Amino acid sequence: MVGPGCANAALLVSPLPTIIHLKAAGRLATLVKLVGDEAAAERAGRDLVLARLVEVLLVEALRAAPEADAPPGLLRGLADARIAQALRRLHAEPSRPWTMAHLAREAAMSRSAFFDRFVRAVGTPPMEYLLAWRMALAKDLLRRRDCGLEAVAERVGYGSASTFSTAFSRHVGQPPGRYSRSTGASGPA
Repeated sequence: MVGPGCANAALLVSPLPTIIHLKAAGRLATLVKLVGDEAAAERAGRDLVLARLVEVLLVEALRAAPEADAPPGLLRGLADARIAQALRRLHAEPSRPWTMAHLAREAAMSRSAFFDRFVRAVGTPPMEYLLAWRMALAKDLLRRRDCGLEAVAERVGYGSASTFSTAFSRHVGQPPGRYSRSTGASGPA
């Protein structure tokens, strides 16, 4: 669940609309009532149940929102079949050496048409989106401390720890090592 402690909350929340106006949303009304009932009760497992209910509530709200009216962002990008294909591939293979030509081919479009359509749908250029996605993944890996810097660099598409460190520092505002230490995670370094 996305919360204030989530390092990548901005990447996950920024594409979402501020307000979703829904009509005839029976399932959502039921979920809202369940969330209210659970929040008011002092039962065992309350926090766990609330977390899951809120996750389901978010999914249902996104399903019910008209994609055409959605502001530029991930939701609108996923509503566009061609852009969605490129987004799915970017998310599935962040370490691949993506180029604009590769992404346009995934979407079965020319490079210029793909670029324009991606920016209109997602709100950011494709390679900028890829960088943000890679850095979000890198921050998660660094926070968990599952692997060393070289492995993190490789998993997010960089040929060397040095190149990755430069990109990470530029994007996040601090070197990966300092970021990893400042998150307070424990585990192998």
